[in-house]
Amino acid sequence: MEQQKLPNVTIAMVLSILSFICCCFSAGIGGILLSGIALFLVNKDTKLYSQNPEDYSNFSTLKTVKIIAIIGLVIGVLTLLWSAYSIFAIGGWEAYMEQNQEMLEQLGIE
Repeated sequence: MEQQKLPNVTIAMVLSILSFICCCFSAGIGGILLSGIALFLVNKDTKLYSQNPEDYSNFSTLKTVKIIAIIGLVIGVLTLLWSAYSIFAIGGWEAYMEQNQEMLEQLGIE
């Protein structure tokens, strides 16, 4: 019997990698959502693999994607916590946006 690939590995990998990018642009919320979806897909494929392990060939890739998704989730949560702390500790949304603008100017982005 020919071994086949697990169905959700590729999309879970794309979502995991995109979660890193979304952490930067959405205060962590996008990263949490994308890596959460990726983890859901990985768990679905893990259950599928556990039913018939001899039918599938890319379980090592699935484990790698799971690690990437967990790292993306942790970075997303940390970014969200840092954003929430910055908003409340600095003194509101305007002060938070002003601080971000100063950081961008220091980096030479704007």
